[in-house]
Order: sequence, then structure tokens, then C-alpha cells
Amino acid sequence: MSPGWVRRARPGKSSAAPPAGATAPETGAAIAPPRRLPHVEEASVTPAGIAAGHPATAQAGLSILAAGGSAADAAVAAVLASCAAETVLTGLAGGGFATYYDAEHRTVTCLDFFVAVPGLDGDVTPTPMTPVSITLGTVPIPYEIGASSVAVPGVTAGCGALHSRWGRLPWSSVVAPAVDLARRGTELPAAQAHTLRALAPAMLPADGAQAYAPRGRLLDGGEVLRHPGLDKAMAILRDEGPDAFYTGPVGRAMIDTVRAGGGALGPADLAEYRVLELPVGHAGFADAHVYGRSDDLNHTIDTLAALDGAVLGADRTRRAVLLADALRDHALQRLGDTTNISVVDPDGNACVVTTTLGLGAAVWLPGLGVHLNSMLGEGELIIGALPPGARMNSMMCPLVVTATEAGRAHTGVAAEVPTGTGSATSPGAGLPDDTRVEVSTVFGPDQPTARESVAELGDVTAPIPVPGDGSRSDAGSRSVPGSEAGAGAEPSPAPGPHGDLLLAVGAAGASRIRTALAHTLLGVLVDGLDPETAIGRARFHVVAGTAHAEPGVPDDELAALADAGYQIHRWPDLDHYFGGASAVGRTGAGGDPRRGGIGIHL
Repeated sequence: MSPGWVRRARPGKSSAAPPAGATAPETGAAIAPPRRLPHVEEASVTPAGIAAGHPATAQAGLSILAAGGSAADAAVAAVLASCAAETVLTGLAGGGFATYYDAEHRTVTCLDFFVAVPGLDGDVTPTPMTPVSITLGTVPIPYEIGASSVAVPGVTAGCGALHSRWGRLPWSSVVAPAVDLARRGTELPAAQAHTLRALAPAMLPADGAQAYAPRGRLLDGGEVLRHPGLDKAMAILRDEGPDAFYTGPVGRAMIDTVRAGGGALGPADLAEYRVLELPVGHAGFADAHVYGRSDDLNHTIDTLAALDGAVLGADRTRRAVLLADALRDHALQRLGDTTNISVVDPDGNACVVTTTLGLGAAVWLPGLGVHLNSMLGEGELIIGALPPGARMNSMMCPLVVTATEAGRAHTGVAAEVPTGTGSATSPGAGLPDDTRVEVSTVFGPDQPTARESVAELGDVTAPIPVPGDGSRSDAGSRSVPGSEAGAGAEPSPAPGPHGDLLLAVGAAGASRIRTALAHTLLGVLVDGLDPETAIGRARFHVVAGTAHAEPGVPDDELAALADAGYQIHRWPDLDHYFGGASAVGRTGAGGDPRRGGIGIHL
């Protein structure tokens, strides 16, 4: 596909544009042929769309946008869909971070729903974790898995918080695409099949073989990945809300399973878990404003701020050395199972979410198809003393980029936020009784379209719920007393133009997250590339004095790096190792080919 052309989904062909005259299966309406998006200097607004690590993930979010959902609704739907379609990379029992841009008020909010250290109950001494070696290229990397590696999960609570604060559609409608995906299964992209081969030692034990090697061998790209029982877990989440994973039936199953394997996770750990609102960091970069959490382990915002003045005036070879120096990373190489979703809705709001499961603990919830995280076995995340209840840190840093300076919704210390899943008002309040929204999901030409109709929200003008107002009261609402999410907020500037948002972007890949983000931002903001082209361009990543380079990095840049004292390690192909970015911007949407990603515009 030529750079700058929009990707539009059609059943079973999500990576290609539909033929002229095609019709949308949801409505029967004609689908417009591909249109060329303008260059970034010509574009005035960021079109609604989604970019994700799997076509089915993107399609789930797109269906919610098409039904009138907000960026948060679509992001939640896509995150949950990724927990069925991208289980090599993430899962319901993982953790993550989100960055949300409110276009009306021009404010940015960062949420932390990463994992916490278990042990608050104080009645269990965990047994030793199980060492496992994963090979990256030719380099063996040690990890630890098992029940004692399981930390307190946050994905479902984080989804509840996003929906509670910025959602429009009912919770059940937002979760519905993931329920259907989990029931049917989805095609495993070739890039993720390649990753699966590297992760097999951690993925196949216990119930993993049922999903990843159902016929006695690892799945190949194009084969269907399905986790028996996962649809039951998704249905419980749909019907009972996030509470089910903390004080409800799934939470109880998690405690029983982990403790039976020698882990410390207990009732108090789950009951006390809270989503946090984080201080928002800001960097000027290439005449734009970049926002994300300020305390990630990669120091992404600080890195971009340090590069800002240098990259605009430098030629490509000099820029390569400046970038390498900024990215120099003395930590151990880690593979990092992570995925990212970037969404922009028709109102110009953006939601970027990055989630992870670690490798996965090789511990599964019986009958529910849920793989538990292995975050306590990720040595690079164990920074200093981590007592029970402490929140672990991560390299994840979802970003939004604006043309003018935005307000930062929170600049003080981390604060708790609500994680309920109710409606801003009672369903259908103020709308005609026959108002209906149809949410459709399409996963293949041989699979009938699944539809759920709900009596809610006939237009997209419903008010955004006020954080902490307690007005959302749907099933599974998870109230949090004493929330002070607004404390320390900077005054919001006057509402700006709809076109203020330039880019919603995030990346997966542990210590390569910052690398993927920096290369993508340089491509879009400095070189004027559309997101798809910028993301697909070859990257290099620096570890200590070695520059790891994909094929396609220009020879003169590699020569400049060598002259600057870097050893050059050439990789044979574009690789999962170099991170997986996804972005929606003014000139297009793009997912990462290294992980089977895709970008689609509404």
C-alpha cells in the first residue's frame, strides 16, 4: 500500500482496502474507496481511527467508534479484544498504562493500572520461581515464571476506569466484541507466530499447549488461536464488571490457583488494588508538544526533551548519532510481551493504551482460559525494595502529541481514581425510547457478523462523566473512596480547535519502547512521513556500546555510528525485538509490521 493511503477493514481482509462498490456488512451502506490523506503540513485535523497490534483488535475498536463510542470506549473494546487475539503479548491478568487527551478541554490525563506486589495478607511465603531461558536472535535471556511470579493484575480495573471516566456506550456493549472473539478464536499473524516460537518455553506448560499447540505442534501464522474457556471469563467481565476479577468469582479462582502453586497472591491484594492517576510529563519536540507519564523506566519524556533542539537542524547521519547517544541503554536486553492500542474518535479525543502480561507465568485459571502474568519474574522491573502493595514500574509510556500546549490534568503525586463501569446517566436517559445503537464485529468471511443492540446513546453528544462523581452505576461498579484525582491539576486553557491533536502513539517492547517511539516521532514530525511509513521504517536500538540495526538502516548512518564508537550488530530482518508501535495521526494510521499490526480509519 502506498504511503499516506487509508486502511479500511473488510471481513477477513483487514490489512487491505475494500474494492470499489463494496458494502459494509454492519449496515449495507457503500464503503468509500481509499482516499489519500494529506501531508502533515496540509492536514488540519486528525481523522478518527485506530491502530493496534492485530487486525481483530483494531476491528473491535473500530466497531465501537462506528456505533458512536468515544475514544475510551473503543480503546477498552480493543484492549479486551487483544486479550483474546494477542495472548502471546498480553492478557486479562496483565497490567498497563493509558494516556487520554480530552479535545474539548485540551487536557491530558495519564492512568496507571500496572501490576502491584502481592503479599498484603501476610500469611504465605512464596516458593522459588522457575527459571526459563528465552532466546532473542542468538542471545539467551533468563526469566523466571511460575505461581510466585504472579503480581496483582490491573488490566480489567484499568478498562473500568477508562470507561467510567470517558465512556459513552454501555459497558456490556464495549465488552461484547471481546466475548465473541474469545468464543470464535482469531487468526494468529505470522509475526506473532514467530514470537510464539521464541516464547514457547513459557507459553506451552500447563494449559498453554491447548491453545498454542492444539495438534501437537506450535501454531503457524494464519492458523486459528483460541483459548478454551476464555469466552466464559469475558462473559463474566461483561456481566459483572471489573469487580469479578478482584472480589468476585474470577478473583477467587486466581487466589486459589496461585496459592496452590506456591504464590503469595491473596484476597487483600486484590481487594486493595486501585487505578492511579499519574503526573503528566511534557516535552517540546520538533515544534510540537509531547505528553505522557513522567516516571517510566526508559525516561522517554526526558529523552525527547533532550533531543528536541538537536534533531531539527541535524542531517540524518548526525541525527543518528544524537539519537543513539540519547537511547544508550545499559540494562539487560529483555523481550517484553507488550502490545499497544492508539485511538482517535470523531470529536478529536485520543486514548492510547499499552498493556503487558510479561512472558506469562505458565499458570492458567482452570476452565477460564486466562493466563496469569509473570511480572515478578521480570528482573529489570524490580527496582529497589518493593514491599507488598507497592506498584511496580515499567518502560511503557503511551503518548499524545499536540500542536499547541495542552493542560495537564494532574501534576502532583499519584492519586486513586474510580474504576466503575456504569453509565454517565441511566441507560437511554433523555433519548427517545426507541433509540438504538448497533455494535457489530466482523472477524472473517465465513463467520456470521455478531450483533448486539443496546438502548443507549443515539448520538455522540452525551456528556463525559465527571471523575469521581459516583454517577456511573452499571453492573460491577468498583467504587474507590477518598479519590483525589483532580488534586494538583493545572488550569485548563480555553478550548482550542478540533485539529489541535497531531498524533496518538504508543509502543510495545520493554526497553525498546522508547526506541520505537523516538524513531516513529522523528519519522512523522521531522521527516514528514505518514504513521504507517514511519513505523515500518528500519530502526536501530542501542544497548551499552552496541547499535542493533535492522536491515534498511542507511549505510551512511551506520558508518556514522561506527565512527562515534558504536559496535554495529546487523539483524537479518525487521524483528519483534525492535518494539511494536501503533499511531493515529493527521496523515494516516499505522500498526507495526514487526508484530502483525494495522491502522484503520473510521
